[in-house]
Amino acid sequence: MSIPTPAPSGPRDAPRPPQRVDLGNHVVAFSAEVATPAQEIFALVADPHRHHEIDGSGTVQNQATGPHRLSTGDRFSVRMRVFGIPYRLRLRVSIAQPPTAQRPGVLEWVQPTGHRWRWEMAASEPGVDHTVVTESYDARTQFRPVRAALTASKVYSRNGRRIEASLSRLQRRFTPDG
Repeated sequence: MSIPTPAPSGPRDAPRPPQRVDLGNHVVAFSAEVATPAQEIFALVADPHRHHEIDGSGTVQNQATGPHRLSTGDRFSVRMRVFGIPYRLRLRVSIAQPPTAQRPGVLEWVQPTGHRWRWEMAASEPGVDHTVVTESYDARTQFRPVRAALTASKVYSRNGRRIEASLSRLQRRFTPDG
């Protein structure tokens, strides 16, 4: 998946709000520039015990099981709470590619209904410790009846707002003055 890179902010500029990225039907994605190296962001996102720190939905609780550094094939679970109802969500990591100087970082996990959450982290420009982070909810491989029900209940727009909120939290976390 090729992600367009938003124009970088200047070193003293406030971070630009997350921007919607069009990745086609059944994918909701936003990108934002974050003032820290991709390796730091990957370390945070690759630790499911810390997902509640950046969750913009308010549904991820601070209890998780599994490794503190996810790798491809790992299984983990997080406690969630939606509409006041607690539950545990079991997930499988499909891609865990730490960022390097030559390639962006990617972390993606598959949900029980077949959709995927994906984080991509790419240097905004060589030699600058800023990272373009893209978070996406990809329902292209989701079970069709579930996708139809979630589409009818407006999950895409709700997830879009939650992704924007997660990326904004990530930006604030790494803002030099924040």
